[in-house]
Amino acid sequence: MTDPALAPRNAFVGVLIVWAVALVASVGVGIFVAEEWRVPWLLVAFGAIVLLSFAVQLQYGRTQGFIFRVGASTIGALLLMGVISVGFGLAALLT
Repeated sequence: MTDPALAPRNAFVGVLIVWAVALVASVGVGIFVAEEWRVPWLLVAFGAIVLLSFAVQLQYGRTQGFIFRVGASTIGALLLMGVISVGFGLAALLT
């Protein structure tokens, strides 16, 4: 039987880390990739974000709320990347 953690780390820090990586990845793809290749590279970046969210939450080591934390980090990253890609799409239309 394991001992309870005396001062457990905040589980939602991992969610914020995944969101920050999604922000950096989507802005990087938007800046450095040509317009016709942005959508495929955003999909690749989102796949990496999903794997990162599992890795971060597994590294945390708590089973309580695991699915909620992975879902929150993945859905939040999806929404964040979607808003940024819409912004780059509108900027491409205006230029």
